[in-house]
Formats: sequence, structure tokens, C-alpha cells
Amino acid sequence: MTEFVDEARAKRLKFREILGRSKVTVMPGGFSPLYARMAEMIGFEAFFVAGSQTAAFLYGLPDNGIIGLREIADHVRNVAARTTLPIFVDCDTGFGNAVNVTYTVEEIMRTGAASLQIEDQEAPKKSGTSAGRRCIPIEEAVGKIAAATAARDRIDPSFAICARCDVLGAEGGTFADAVARCIQYVERGRADFVWLNSVQTREQVAQACKAIPAPVLVIWGGPPPAPTPAEYERLGARIVLYPTIAATAGMNAAWRVLNDLFERGPDALYEFAAEMRATKWGPADQHALVEFERVRRIEEEFLPQSRRRDYTSTWGHPGVFTSEAHADR
Repeated sequence: MTEFVDEARAKRLKFREILGRSKVTVMPGGFSPLYARMAEMIGFEAFFVAGSQTAAFLYGLPDNGIIGLREIADHVRNVAARTTLPIFVDCDTGFGNAVNVTYTVEEIMRTGAASLQIEDQEAPKKSGTSAGRRCIPIEEAVGKIAAATAARDRIDPSFAICARCDVLGAEGGTFADAVARCIQYVERGRADFVWLNSVQTREQVAQACKAIPAPVLVIWGGPPPAPTPAEYERLGARIVLYPTIAATAGMNAAWRVLNDLFERGPDALYEFAAEMRATKWGPADQHALVEFERVRRIEEEFLPQSRRRDYTSTWGHPGVFTSEAHADR
């Protein structure tokens, strides 16, 4: 248990270091332990567990506040356990009012995550990138953030609380209102940083980062092209988040290959694998991502000789992405 607490605190302090920098940090997101491990192996410094993708990929449900605290907490525990990266967790509206938020913070902190976000939408929430959003009154929203930071302080002050503002694009929402809310979330709610959702212009990014007395996380809501990380840094943003990128990229690759497999058969698989192998990064190594060789190391260390598996005379077969699968093609 002591080791778990130490690891969780180390991740939280690392996330605090990220928030304290003057440079921008690029954070990808998705839903699975495998994607978090992938982000770690590539070199990213933190990973976001998106509620929308958890609902979609684990349950086939829309991002409409249908999944709850227990599902998110249990899932995030698996993600945090498989990576050394700090995990930033999407906790929607906190799954209720300030009372529910208190319990939400306590449960998410027990998963080993480094940070969570509470958004100011009315329940049932909508996707932050979709129409139809409404936000709760500012006084209620400030109270929820204050409840979150108070719950955090009782357990581990290094855990970071993010106040997410979804006013831009919501009913009656304006940019001025969004910035005013973010300031209140920091000054009265004591949020450690804010997520200003769906910023539409570079001028808005600069104005918000100058006015809000805390680090600002942004996702782009304007026309393409979005600012580059270097531009975001010049504009004052601290974190640029791509909240669903790992999951949606994987979904679209699967859509392409499944359609091609249906039309042409296994040639589609070999061609896709060849394309992946031809890139500068090559295909993802699933054995490395799941630490497959660890099983053999444990067997060799702890199993008696008579109970160890025979890896010499037994065999499997190569997957479509391996070099062996392409030897005769």
C-alpha cells in the first residue's frame, strides 16, 4: 500500500510540475490502458481519460451523462496501474451536486490518478463538442469546485483540481461570461487550473490566458487550422489537449480495415499491415505495450522447473503485423 501511495504522489507531483511550467504541454487522450502505455512509450508526459470515449468504447453509449462514478473510477484504476504517466480524468459534472462531487474526488484519488476535471454543465451533460449544452448558475458551479478542492485537501493536496468551463457554445453563453466564470473558479473555488472549452480564435486564447489567474488548458473549437503548440505557448496556454485522439484514430482505422476486409478478404489485412510497417514508426508492438515478456520472467523466477512452460517445442502463429507474416508475400 505504501508503494501505491508513493507512486500516486510521484505522478501528482509530476503533473504539478507540468502545470508550473511556462512552456506548453501537449496531452493526448483516449480511454484505455493500452493507449496510455502507448502515449508513455512515444514520449508524452500525461494522458487524459475521456468520458465520451469510455462511454463509447466500453458501453457503446453516447456522451450524455449515462455512465457514472463507479464505472469511471474502476476504469481509471486500470489505466493508472499500467503507466507511469500522470492520468487526468474526465469526471463530467461530478455526477451530481457539491455532495456528489465530494465523493467523486475521494474515489478518483483512490485510483492513483493525478488530476480530475469537473465541468459546469447542467445534468444530464452533453459532449463538450456538441450542441444542446446548458450550464448551471455560476454560484452553484463555484460551490462544486470549492467542494472538490476541500475534499482534495483532506487527502493529498498534490492532487490537481481542474474547473472546466463549457459556456462557449452553450445556451446564452458568451466569451466574456466564460472568462468571468473561470476567474471565479480559481479565486473562489480554488481550482488549480481551468479548462476553457471550444475556444474559437487565437485572440480568445490570448485574452483568456492573460485574464485567468491560473494555468489554462484549451481545446480548439474554431475553424482549422488550429494553433500549433508553439503558437499556443506564445498565446499563454499551459496545456493543449487532444481529448479523444487515440480512441478516434483507432476507431477510424478499424472502420477502414473492416470495410476493406468485408469487400476484399484477407488481402486487405496484409496491405494495411504493409502500410503500417512502411511508416517511420512501424506498427505498434502489442507484446511490448502489455509487457508480455514479464510473464516469462515471473515464471522463471518463481515456478519450479517442472511447472514452467515449454517455449521451445510449442508454437503459435505470427500475427498479421509481424515480419514473419510477410515473408512469402
